Amino acid sequence: MTRLCVPLFVNDLADGGAALLADAARAAEHGADLIEWRVDPLPEIGTAVDAIEQLVADATLPCVLTCRHADEGGQYDGDEESRIGLLHALSESPHPPAYLDIELAKYEALPATLRQQLDDAAARCGLILSTHDFVTRPADLDRRIAAMASHGPCRVIKAAWRARSLRDNVEAFEVLDRRLKPGVMLCMGEAGLPSRVLAKKFGALLTFAALDAERNTAPGQPTLQEIKSLYRWDALTKDTKVYGVIGDPVGHSMSPAIHNAGFDALAEGGEPFDGVYLPLPIPPEYEHFKATVLSWLDFKPLHFRGASVTIPHKANLLKFVGEQGGTVEPLAERIGAANTLHIDDAGGLHASNTDYAAVLDAVCDCLSTDRAGLRGKTVAVLGAGGVSRAIVAGFVEHGGTVTVYNRTLARAEALAGEFGAHAASLDEAVQASADIWVNGTAVGMHPDQDRCPLLETPASWNDETVVFDTVYNPADTVLLRRARERGCRTITGVDMFVRQAAAQFELWTGREAPTDVMREVVEARLAQS
Repeated sequence: MTRLCVPLFVNDLADGGAALLADAARAAEHGADLIEWRVDPLPEIGTAVDAIEQLVADATLPCVLTCRHADEGGQYDGDEESRIGLLHALSESPHPPAYLDIELAKYEALPATLRQQLDDAAARCGLILSTHDFVTRPADLDRRIAAMASHGPCRVIKAAWRARSLRDNVEAFEVLDRRLKPGVMLCMGEAGLPSRVLAKKFGALLTFAALDAERNTAPGQPTLQEIKSLYRWDALTKDTKVYGVIGDPVGHSMSPAIHNAGFDALAEGGEPFDGVYLPLPIPPEYEHFKATVLSWLDFKPLHFRGASVTIPHKANLLKFVGEQGGTVEPLAERIGAANTLHIDDAGGLHASNTDYAAVLDAVCDCLSTDRAGLRGKTVAVLGAGGVSRAIVAGFVEHGGTVTVYNRTLARAEALAGEFGAHAASLDEAVQASADIWVNGTAVGMHPDQDRCPLLETPASWNDETVVFDTVYNPADTVLLRRARERGCRTITGVDMFVRQAAAQFELWTGREAPTDVMREVVEARLAQS
């Protein structure tokens, strides 16, 4: 069983460790299995043996005792005799730590007498030999892992290094899969999050989670609340299917919260689905996209089954799936962008675009019609960027008469020309008439929520007009408020966001998406922003 370990720095024991013990109790209450006491910040560990021993004894949870050397990211820079003496003394305590952690490099450099002292301690506590690189993957990582595994007193091998890309996670999983000894393989930084969340899937001894965001002990370390609630820790198994949002950046994406809440809702409804959804940052170049996705697909035990794909990779997804002999949705091909990767059970790749479908279906619901009812409708699309491109393609495909309004007329003409639409300057929009108006620009998005893509309200707007703003933060934009003042029917960007996510969810799971739950998550997140 993979355990959740919360690291806590021991900076001061003047109060007898009361505050630290309270933190340990809080960690236990919120689902932690272990505490790591990081005693390396203490100025004089030699005089603190009794106090540390009492801290270990009084803690609610069993612990890992670590006095991390400064050479590998810790704060201890004293002599090894004092450090090993501390570990040995604690191992002889009536309530010894469950594990003692020391760096491989320091262990191998110990004089014979100190080495023997530590090996004696290892007979009473589990000895973790560890290696850390906060800059990159060490060139000799394989040698270090083999060396740790070769030492008889070592019970657990631990390696942590700064991930160069998402591909480093696969290497961490491969080491765990080899089962050399019980292991902890962690990649640091944003790209290393999968190694931490999926540690349970690959049978690691433990993974680390911070008690709160201000107290992590390594870059990219999630909080206990995040790993337990957001990333579905208790539900993970070796067969868990992995999904994610690919983009650059993706750190603030709401998609993990939406999709993981969707998986939870299926379980609560009696139809559990074994899946987890992660942020997957990939640099913008196609070569990075291709190499990363291939590495995840090639490692079969990962069960990588799909991804939402956002800026700047929507065109890269089309190219990749085409090169790999997969299927591409025809309209996504015309749009030149796909936002969904689906890997079927046979390993086949599929690229599709749920953005345009979300817009069309939201409008159809608003008009109480189906897509056939869009034929002949006049549509005004504001903006000529990527979002507008999908909107124009979707409405034209279903028989709408579309006009693209853009500040730069040449861009509007270029987009309109590709899909058989009309083009006009944005200044002309206020004199225009259309059944459906869709804002495809980012004007009005937080933090510029006081702006509107139209300087004036079109005179033609009335209670038969549909106004749709694809901006979802804030949900209630200036454009929509002006539209409601004229009696228009309005659709928020939240509706589009939820619909495109729900379509992805249904494609991956084969189940009806819990759209009410997804909407609640989006609205709650927006309220906190």
